[in-house]
Amino acid sequence: MQAQQAADNIVSIVRSDGIGKLPDTNAAEALQRIPGISVQRDQGEGRYITVRGLGADLNATTINGAGVPSPEASSRGVALDVLPAGLIRSLEVSKTLTPDRDANSLGGSVEIKTLSAFDLPGTFMSVDVGGSRDGNTGQYGRKLGSLWADRFAEGKFGVALGLSHEKRKFGSDNVETGGSWDGDALEGFELRDYLPQRQRDALALTLDYRPSNEQKYYLRGLSSRYSDSESRDRLTVGDFEDDTVVEGQLAEAELERRLRQRKFTQTIQSVVIGTEQKFGDWGLDASGGTSRAREKTPESIADARFVGSDPFAGVGFTNTRSPRLIAPDAAFDAASYELDDLRLSARDSQDRERHLKFDITRSFELGEREFDLKFGGKTSRRSTRSDEEVWSYDDDDPTSGNYWGPGSTSLTAFAGGPVDYALGRFGPSISPALVRARVAGLPRAGARDGIDSTVADFSINEDIDAAYVMGSTTVGKFWFMGGVRVERTKLRARGTRVNEEDETFDPVLAERSYTDVLPGLHARYNLGKQTSVRAAWTNAVVRPNFEQLSPGFVQSSATEAEFGNPNLEPLTASNFDLGIEHALGRDGAMSAYLFTKNIKNFVYQTNLAGTGDYVGFDDAITFVNGERAKVRGLELAYQQALRMLPEPFNGLILGANATFTRSKARIAQFDADSGTTFSRNISLPGQSDRVFNASLAYEAGPISTRIAVNSKSPYILEIGDVLDAGRDAIVDKQTQIDFSFQYKLSAKLQLSFEIQNVNDEKFYAYQGSRPYNFQYEQYGRTYKLGLRALLF
Repeated sequence: MQAQQAADNIVSIVRSDGIGKLPDTNAAEALQRIPGISVQRDQGEGRYITVRGLGADLNATTINGAGVPSPEASSRGVALDVLPAGLIRSLEVSKTLTPDRDANSLGGSVEIKTLSAFDLPGTFMSVDVGGSRDGNTGQYGRKLGSLWADRFAEGKFGVALGLSHEKRKFGSDNVETGGSWDGDALEGFELRDYLPQRQRDALALTLDYRPSNEQKYYLRGLSSRYSDSESRDRLTVGDFEDDTVVEGQLAEAELERRLRQRKFTQTIQSVVIGTEQKFGDWGLDASGGTSRAREKTPESIADARFVGSDPFAGVGFTNTRSPRLIAPDAAFDAASYELDDLRLSARDSQDRERHLKFDITRSFELGEREFDLKFGGKTSRRSTRSDEEVWSYDDDDPTSGNYWGPGSTSLTAFAGGPVDYALGRFGPSISPALVRARVAGLPRAGARDGIDSTVADFSINEDIDAAYVMGSTTVGKFWFMGGVRVERTKLRARGTRVNEEDETFDPVLAERSYTDVLPGLHARYNLGKQTSVRAAWTNAVVRPNFEQLSPGFVQSSATEAEFGNPNLEPLTASNFDLGIEHALGRDGAMSAYLFTKNIKNFVYQTNLAGTGDYVGFDDAITFVNGERAKVRGLELAYQQALRMLPEPFNGLILGANATFTRSKARIAQFDADSGTTFSRNISLPGQSDRVFNASLAYEAGPISTRIAVNSKSPYILEIGDVLDAGRDAIVDKQTQIDFSFQYKLSAKLQLSFEIQNVNDEKFYAYQGSRPYNFQYEQYGRTYKLGLRALLF
């Protein structure tokens, strides 16, 4: 609270002691407790964050001051589940930007700081061990971690080291239609059973040398490795006799059994070296750093497909929210399916960022007032590339009498144990080992899919040079800061133009550059020692994500094409914030903030068929800039330790925050049937109208316990069809409850017990209106038991 109140800009901060009080596994889950932030989950685990209604691609992340690239080459949004919560000293979310900061966030900028020896009064070492149990599958996980910090050379040289390891086995049960509703009728749906295994390993190292109060030197490094190994069994239902069925109707349909099995590894590495110097009234802060993110997927089973030998009669479903399959016994018998085709894939994507920056400060008197001047510059070089290889096998055009090699092609030859699926009957699993054994005997010559191995490949270089100047002064109870930042961006993108019919591949190069001038003004008025009013007018710029900028062009026929758009304009935003903060003595604080964002050039996907160069096309799918979007909201926060109450109630701590947001953007597409351009208003994808956090804690003697509630209202997952709002996929409201209990066995030994997702919240997305499933998934609860020892 003290750090938030002392900051020049509007910022929300959570420290390591607060992170450790709840069962938050990674950085994304820790951030969900902050006002204005909601988390998007992947199979129950937090992955991406939305800040004030703006998604991951529109926010920035730094580690110890260095920009973090994305392991996923198509996106700018950083998957924060790569970073374990145990190595984080603090998380700071800047919601307004000062000119000395990168202007690349519309919602907020997340700064992740690791431990320094100078954060602690002396020698420190702790060890954490723990285990977890997944309530959905009954499988177990483990967690190990250690932090050590000490100072040497008469306290001038500090070393801090953190290690973390976590392995978790769990599962989820899923049923989804993917948006295949036609009114009340359903074209098809899928039953999916996931068995993931995730592992996080991380190391953080900080070296500090402070020979005097005027000189500081530091090196800060973080390396995190996250692997996700997953086997997914799928039962696909579709091609009904009359194209669709309604609930309870039975018809002939085609069924398929499919397997995906893959393991990808994401790594994030960051190193920053720098110095802070003071020379009288002058100050210098200089640093340089490099960050690298990579996602590597070795050869995986992208799709092993077994089709039903014949269509199945008497197939249908019940329950439109979570479709339950009605089918004859033969549909769940491995002998009913034959191997039809098989796809293998491998992918490697990398994103690198290097930077040099300096900041110079000068304090002087201007008349009777003190004035602080600050100016500086930064240069950064970012390069990202994506490379995918695909091999495809099918017997449509067999090259030998036995295309699939020796052995039966019946699913019985590849079947494993029964699928543990909570949403109805499923049948036997498909064994990845048996599928891989069969693939090993197949020839690779001629199996490479040249088109699919090229369409997703691209490389992009982005150079940004920036300079700024800013100044601040105090006038009575007012404090003012103003300045301007100028950023020059140069983009070079390479891709391939693919013609699937002619099987031709032509390289494409796109280049462009532009300059953004971004002024800003901040003000604070002190109503008293405990209360202050803040206001800020700021400007920001965010470049489109890399998938959108990729110049690749895929023409599948004379009238169908899909392509990126390297000529997209960057998104710019003019932001205004106004709020009040009040400290409740030494034990609490409350705040209220109004914010508004006017965004130009927001990006969305549309169909250009029938317009411009695509008059004769049926489909020309690409990305375009919209005109304007607006985001407005109110952010409320309250936190207080109730020490004024009589015992034992003086150990209670209350906390709550709520964010109310509205957004509006206009999207458009030419409608060939009517010959006119159709447009409609939408909320920005990922934006919930209401986000709420509440926690009740009790700390007294050896006991520390908390229960926390995180809730958010529905939001748009994806735009299904610009011309039809009924095709949009919307994530339903979500509320998750987490619980933790910690007990100090001694001054240096603490036992903890945690339950994540106490209320067994599900993930549900619907198409258009709530009764119609887009995706339903359940994960169950996770139970954790841990022991923390403070060695010294």
